[in-house]
Amino acid sequence: MNPYQMTAPPRRWDPKLSPFIVNLMKGVSRKKAQQACKLADVKIENVEVIQEAVKANQGVLITPNHSTHADPYAMNEVSYLANMPFYFMATWNIFDVQGKIGQWILQKHGVFSVDREGTDRKAMEIAQDILKNKKHPLVIFPEGEVYHCNDRVTPFREGAAALSVFAARKSERPIVAIPCAMKYRYTKDPTPELLELMTQLEHSIHWYSKNDLSLGDRIYRLGGAVMALKELEYLGQVREGALSERTRFLADTILRRHEEKYEVTKIGKTIPERVKELRRRTIALMKDIAPDNTELDEEIRRNLAEYMLVVQLFSYPGNYVAENPTIERIAETLDKMEEDLLGVESAIPRGERMAHIRFGDPILIPSERKRGIATEITHQLEEAVQSMLDDMNHEEN
Repeated sequence: MNPYQMTAPPRRWDPKLSPFIVNLMKGVSRKKAQQACKLADVKIENVEVIQEAVKANQGVLITPNHSTHADPYAMNEVSYLANMPFYFMATWNIFDVQGKIGQWILQKHGVFSVDREGTDRKAMEIAQDILKNKKHPLVIFPEGEVYHCNDRVTPFREGAAALSVFAARKSERPIVAIPCAMKYRYTKDPTPELLELMTQLEHSIHWYSKNDLSLGDRIYRLGGAVMALKELEYLGQVREGALSERTRFLADTILRRHEEKYEVTKIGKTIPERVKELRRRTIALMKDIAPDNTELDEEIRRNLAEYMLVVQLFSYPGNYVAENPTIERIAETLDKMEEDLLGVESAIPRGERMAHIRFGDPILIPSERKRGIATEITHQLEEAVQSMLDDMNHEEN
């Protein structure tokens, strides 16, 4: 995963959606998708559910999985086909790395910023206003991160469902959430390029390449070596057992140390939720650091770096490649390793890909109050997306 700055945002960026600008820059967007993300083609199914919902004057929330940096470009293709631009909620870091022109372009494409590390009330208000009053759909990626696991949905966070529930309670029109599955496949075999990347990764830890092993075996061999180094750093010893179990143990150990320090409970929380709470508390402390207190400043920045390490550990499901060693799963894992080990901001795929996008049946968001409804809707959306991904894999094999 590409690390990002875990501090309070310097400012906020609101949407300034312009259908004219979106249409004018269609060619530029497609060219960038091809160059930066190797996105050569997009197949879209069931876009009618979006068009029908908008025609019926419903507020529309679209919730895709988020496995690659190409996802926003793929969703743009959906908006072109549906003949309506979309709004997008995105982390403020996306804006922060852009110049003023890039920020302006994002805003004209309906993108607005959210502070994922805090309670961003203004972003929630903007999102709810879109669902209650705007004719254009809102896209939110409930996984919250790019996990590079296209076949397997990482647990959805509740934020998207929660804001749709709050909006529905005050809305004069129905609001629906539409699950969306996005699946990528290589159009040509990228194995030669992946072998080169694998060699770079092995050399990064001063290893000679094991060309007699398969790519899958080399991935697990490298992963085990990096895990051993981190275990020595944080645990003082290398643990035995399956790589997946060792990864979970190390992530939990790091989090528990910080949770004890900040007196945070982990009961019932997933790793992303635990990390978010710790980040929130740590970032709040940064505001009160005296300029000359370099020791505390360094401690806080190390804490944030360790939270990022936990997110990276969480992003590696231990059996993802071994379970089904397709070229896509191998390539995804190597892309992620390139970002994590070589420090590449956003890995560029090693070959052209096509995206397959499918929309599921809309889920009507209830307007009445009901305990646990956001959790229920989150699970429904997550299960629908995973089911569609499974179906797409079955149909294409």
